Amino acid sequence: MIGSNGEQLGILPTDVALSTAQKAGLDLVEISPTAQPPVCKIMNYGKFKYDEKKRAAQARKKQVVVQVKEVKLRPKTNEHDYDFKLKAIRRFIEEGNKSKVTIMFRGREIVHKDIGQKILMRVVEHVRDIAVIEQVPRMEGRQMFMVIAPSPKMKARPAAPPSPAGRPPVPPRPPAAAPVSPLAAPAKS
Repeated sequence: MIGSNGEQLGILPTDVALSTAQKAGLDLVEISPTAQPPVCKIMNYGKFKYDEKKRAAQARKKQVVVQVKEVKLRPKTNEHDYDFKLKAIRRFIEEGNKSKVTIMFRGREIVHKDIGQKILMRVVEHVRDIAVIEQVPRMEGRQMFMVIAPSPKMKARPAAPPSPAGRPPVPPRPPAAAPVSPLAAPAKS
């Protein structure tokens, strides 16, 4: 048996241990029931449960949730659309999320899996500075996909603080010129 201050009280019969706990105004809690003899401790069980709950909440609060954001492409995706999707992938990676890049094949496009492979490798080349391949490209039905994650080097770098409104500040507009009426008479010199 262990006392309320952590001191060893030795092996005691159950009724003596219970009376000792009651005299102290605390609870007798069985810590290790499988040990021979079972180990018990004198403590305030309500406070123990409360502290345990607080520690679990604190651990959850510090936990970072990484999301997997998906970007879908096709073998015939135009250059501008590709650049737009690439910008989204870079943003996801910089935010600390993983990105799943999917190439969707329709109809006879499935014959040209090499085109999908080239597109995925092109994405990897464009994000190599901030990301690593977590899952290599593979086929699943009519889709080829891969998962890329932020590189460990990039995680060490702190992210820039976002602006208050979540977007860059807008510069002020210049004052507007006074409107000119078409009926106004020209000024004489």
